[in-house]
Amino acid sequence: MWVRRKVAATVGYVTSNTFEYSRPCLADPALTKETQLNTDTTAASLGDAHTPSEVDATYRKVLWRLLPLLIVCYVCAYLDRVNVSFAKLQFMGDLGFSEAAYGLGAGLFFIGYVLFEVPSNLLMQRIGARRTLLRIMVTWGVISSATMFVKTPMQFYVLRLLLGVAEAGFFPGVIFYLTIWFPSARRGRVTGYLMASTAIAGIVGGPVSAWIMVHMAGLLGLKGWQWLLLMEGVPSLLLGGLAFLILSDRPAEASWLSEKEKVIVLEQLRADESGSTRGHAAGHAIRDALVQPKVYVAIVAYFCVLMPFNAIGFWVPTILKDMGIKNLIHVGLLSSLVFVAAAMGTYILGASSDRFKERRWHLLLSSAAMAVCFAMIPLALHNQGVAIAILSVAAAAAYGTFVVFWTIPPSFLDGNARAAGIALITSIGGTGAFVSPTLVGWIKTSVGSLYPALSALGVIAVAGAILMMLTIRPASPGART
Repeated sequence: MWVRRKVAATVGYVTSNTFEYSRPCLADPALTKETQLNTDTTAASLGDAHTPSEVDATYRKVLWRLLPLLIVCYVCAYLDRVNVSFAKLQFMGDLGFSEAAYGLGAGLFFIGYVLFEVPSNLLMQRIGARRTLLRIMVTWGVISSATMFVKTPMQFYVLRLLLGVAEAGFFPGVIFYLTIWFPSARRGRVTGYLMASTAIAGIVGGPVSAWIMVHMAGLLGLKGWQWLLLMEGVPSLLLGGLAFLILSDRPAEASWLSEKEKVIVLEQLRADESGSTRGHAAGHAIRDALVQPKVYVAIVAYFCVLMPFNAIGFWVPTILKDMGIKNLIHVGLLSSLVFVAAAMGTYILGASSDRFKERRWHLLLSSAAMAVCFAMIPLALHNQGVAIAILSVAAAAAYGTFVVFWTIPPSFLDGNARAAGIALITSIGGTGAFVSPTLVGWIKTSVGSLYPALSALGVIAVAGAILMMLTIRPASPGART
């Protein structure tokens, strides 16, 4: 029933308000009729003159303009979401929280995220990416910093829920924003760069978080974990303003692109749109696209893939501490190494899936590797080096699986349905992000170990990948999913 209401709310919106972002190459509403005519005329005159080197140079320019800032924003988003994984190493004792209370609080973030993700993503269609990022980042920066004042589990639960509400729409909005600029052939690698942000957050966040907690503890009467939450929340306020100033909502509005470069981007998107709709009835109504079985298969698969991905972010410091590593600085440095491996996984698997133009086998094999590694960790605990190496491979596979998954939905969602489809997948499938830390925390409290839960999450991810293999078929031999 809840899912049905979620779909109905989205469909009700999209049937009365077509997505102005969904087909930017065909009918950009930001262009006046005269400007659109001039753009089409220019495209007609220059369309055959675009050499591969010119196209590559244009997309390098687009990438360097958009990706660095988006990556930094996503680093801050992910860091503010999971910095409680380090803070818990101190506040569990200070506040008397149980592992189950921590797991529930970590997971409640995603309830707020899920409930407000579709409205936030649809609001972006009205106000644009710049205003959306400003709104989201300022709000989540304030709430993340305010978590330093919690005293009871209930206060922790409320602020985590509100943090999810504040951040709702950020990830699907950015994913959709990339489809406005990059054709599908380039999207796997670009998505990999963005997904590496979560790994970068782990690489940077581990040592920085540990340093703050150790060296700032007691300053102005605040605990180390309180300084951690404050100092990692404030940068989001500044980045929201920077995103508003630097980003452009669509290619046609990018003053930093020449007219010829705008035409190149629009023509690439137009060609991609034509190719992606082969095998589908052109002009599918958004309502019809949203009731396609593939959308709901992707929702279930995303639920499965997200659970172990999320566990990595919230439990790596605890896993390292359970291995016998007690020094917080050492925990921070070693967690950084784990996330270096995760970053490598996002790049290697994203680039490989682009190179071979294949997604499903990449998804299945990386999920299987992750499941095997999760099962092997408790067998290697007698050797910290081996255990950390296995954990690193598991992190690389988990993050790579996440990247490859997000190259698949745009391949079967046509332009009109893409924004709503992505929002539905991330919002409904995103409930896996709530289940994951809650389940792990409950199991650790019940049996005293994380590892049965991690093994279960690995098996669930493999099941999701198998579901995608069986139901999402390649569109054609030349364009493999």
